Formats: sequence, C-alpha cells, structure tokens
Amino acid sequence: MLNRVGLITIITADIPVMKRFYSEVLDFECIEDLGNYVEFKNEGVRLSLTTPEVMYEGTEHQSYREEMKGQRFELAFPCGSPDDVGKAYDDIVKKGATPIKAPEMMPWGRMTAFFADPEGNIHELYSLRQGEEI
Repeated sequence: MLNRVGLITIITADIPVMKRFYSEVLDFECIEDLGNYVEFKNEGVRLSLTTPEVMYEGTEHQSYREEMKGQRFELAFPCGSPDDVGKAYDDIVKKGATPIKAPEMMPWGRMTAFFADPEGNIHELYSLRQGEEI
C-alpha cells in the first residue's frame, strides 16, 4: 500500500515564477491555483507547488522555517527517441530553462540532457530503450 507515490510537491519560495516555468516552459496545465498551492495536470503522479509556510502550517516542523538551499530533488522526463531528447532540450532552453548539459549518449544506453528550473533544481530528459513506452 505504501509502495506507490501519488503526489510530488515542489516547495518553492516563489510560486508565480515557478508556476510560469512549469506551465510555459514545460507545458504542464495548471488545474488548481490557490495562490500558495498550485497543482498541474499530469498522467500518473500528481505534481504541485507550494510554499514553505503552507508546509509549516500543516506540520509545525521547524525545517520549513530554515533557508532552502542546494539541489532538493530531480524530475526525470521520458522523451521517446534519442532525437526527441535533443528536440525537447532545444525547445525548453529556448523557452527559458537554464541549460546544464546538452544531450549526450550515456554508457547505460540512454540519450540524456540536463536543465534547471528558476530555483536551480536540475532536471533530466532521457530517451527510452527500444520497447519501452512513455
């Protein structure tokens, strides 16, 4: 029962900037916007943004009052073929993603590229292996 993730929440200091990035650069459709909580349409796992304040109110855990810094998570996006990775990378960089590493065939047999969101979280694009489906 607990071996399945139902929601990934990105905790951010700047909801408007991150909402714009995930909507306009990565093409996620916003389905709920409460100001301090935003949720996007996504197949499978739900994806949302919220503030440290909302998390603190819900948990009363002091860590949400501390300065956020460093890489906190990575999202990995399947793109289909190796050529699809290059096309997706060029498209999102053109739209405003920060380029980190251009597409490269990795030793494990996947074309992989890396980019960052406005808060510096580094994410991955990767190709599927033959027979895999998105």
